[in-house]
Amino acid sequence: MTVDPRAALDRLVAALEAHYHAVATRRSDDDPAVDDAYDVLADAYEVYEDALAQVFGEVTPFYLAEDLDEDEDEEDEELEEADLEEDVEFDDDLADVDVVDRIR
Repeated sequence: MTVDPRAALDRLVAALEAHYHAVATRRSDDDPAVDDAYDVLADAYEVYEDALAQVFGEVTPFYLAEDLDEDEDEEDEELEEADLEEDVEFDDDLADVDVVDRIR
């Protein structure tokens, strides 16, 4: 489904305004209106980003926190896999050592 980038931009601007209003009129530290406005803003941004990519082949210079968390998770998994591979190589090296001869 292709979304008109102009319509997506208008939705993003409205979401920014609504988020600002929610933050400026916050009633408590955990005001659900701020959380809701945050979610709407994130969704509007993703729609706009997708519309730009589909129609113009362009992107914005921004990333959602979720995207960064996913990238960090992938990097952590890659590091863990690399560590496991190194451990396997280390274990292979130990297999050639005769521990009993070393103790004597």
